[in-house]
Amino acid sequence: MNTEEMKSYALSVALSLPQTNLSQPFSADSDVVKVFDKIFMLAGHAHGQGCITLKVDPVQGEMLKDTYSCIQGGYYMNKRHWISIYAGSEISADLIHDLIQDSYLLVVKTLNRAQKNQLNDSDK
Repeated sequence: MNTEEMKSYALSVALSLPQTNLSQPFSADSDVVKVFDKIFMLAGHAHGQGCITLKVDPVQGEMLKDTYSCIQGGYYMNKRHWISIYAGSEISADLIHDLIQDSYLLVVKTLNRAQKNQLNDSDK
């Protein structure tokens, strides 16, 4: 999966989740996906390469960084709680899909009660 395919696929997965929205608050080539007002994915460029950055459980993040050479600590983010994924042959669509879902669910856990209720209502 090349960089553009990865970014396009990641954005389609992220934006298919309930109550998500896309913005570009930093620059025109840096996409930010939020659930309500909380970021769970960024898609842009780092070190001259395209990448997606996702929130991650710290233990899972360490395991992923040890397992995949294309996954590093989150670019411009807390390296313990975020990972950046760069295109590479070891990165599959299934892995990206699962990591986006995990990131979304981590952020959903931090929403306030009213937001969680609204999210539950949108699932019906």
